[in-house]
Amino acid sequence: MLQHLKKALDEHLSSCYTSDGPGAAMLVSVASEELYAGGIGIADLSTGERITPDTTFRLASMSKQFTAMCIQLLEQEGRLSYDDTLQQFFPTFPAGIGAQVKLRHLLCHTSGLLDYEEFVEEQPDWQISDEEVLAIAAAQSKTYFAPDTQYRYSNTGYVLLALVVEQVSGIAYADFLQQRIFEPLGMDHTMLYGMGKAIPARAMGYARNEVGDIVLADQGSCTATKGDGCIYTSVRDYDRWHRALSQQSGMAPALEQVYVPIPDYTNGFYGMGWFFSRRKSGGLEMYHTGNTSGFSNLVIRIPENDVLIACFSNIADNPHLLTGFLDVLDQFPILKTESGLIRDLLKLTR
Repeated sequence: MLQHLKKALDEHLSSCYTSDGPGAAMLVSVASEELYAGGIGIADLSTGERITPDTTFRLASMSKQFTAMCIQLLEQEGRLSYDDTLQQFFPTFPAGIGAQVKLRHLLCHTSGLLDYEEFVEEQPDWQISDEEVLAIAAAQSKTYFAPDTQYRYSNTGYVLLALVVEQVSGIAYADFLQQRIFEPLGMDHTMLYGMGKAIPARAMGYARNEVGDIVLADQGSCTATKGDGCIYTSVRDYDRWHRALSQQSGMAPALEQVYVPIPDYTNGFYGMGWFFSRRKSGGLEMYHTGNTSGFSNLVIRIPENDVLIACFSNIADNPHLLTGFLDVLDQFPILKTESGLIRDLLKLTR
């Protein structure tokens, strides 16, 4: 299997990316054994630095699973409850909203809070902060729907969750991540983005313009908010995270406690920063994508087989993650996913 897998993934990467443009890093591990780790393309076109399994990419919405884990750790310590309301942390919210929206609604995208991006005009050299997102959200007198009555993917909710972590812990969100997750797990190539902060082995983000040319698209006005999408990591560091979720006491995501069904999917759910579905065996398949200016990422976990599949790319709107890549994985029974949910993830996260 090993030689066949390596050949299939090498061929897939070579067919989707060039050696002299933006590319991707990929890692597959089973039972804590790294079966494949490779990279293709250029991390930074200005320097020519090549992509390797240790190159760090902005995770975009894949960052949400870390935000949810921070909330989970605080809940395990009795410092907050999933049923705490927004008003307990942010008294500026209108009572009719703040008293109804709970942390579990934010974790599951069922809060109904308005998308903060709708109130942000893209501006050069300016990035909105989490505190400004809070101000926007707290100024609204309506929601898309009553909390806990519908599902709607919400970056606003996860920005607020990072602010909750700061308020409850008494330290900056970046420090909480570093002290409670990254350092203990040995994730030395992982950090939260901050304007002007050096990021180790960093990939810059790119996109294609209207005529198909590659252009720098590394940052935008909504790419510096912390809780919804600002973590940088490598596929190798991400494997350390995966192993902790599988092996460390208290680190398994609380999906049985905090989740909701996704409309129109008989076997699709969301909770704690993860899309997931149930396999025929009863075990879970866990997925998430990350799509933002300059980056597109995909991760798949099959806990019952201790499988991790991670692919990070420094090109926006990457069409290859949920097409031919999944077809390649289907050649290997232990890597094959059973749910159709995964092929619709891109539209579910936008």
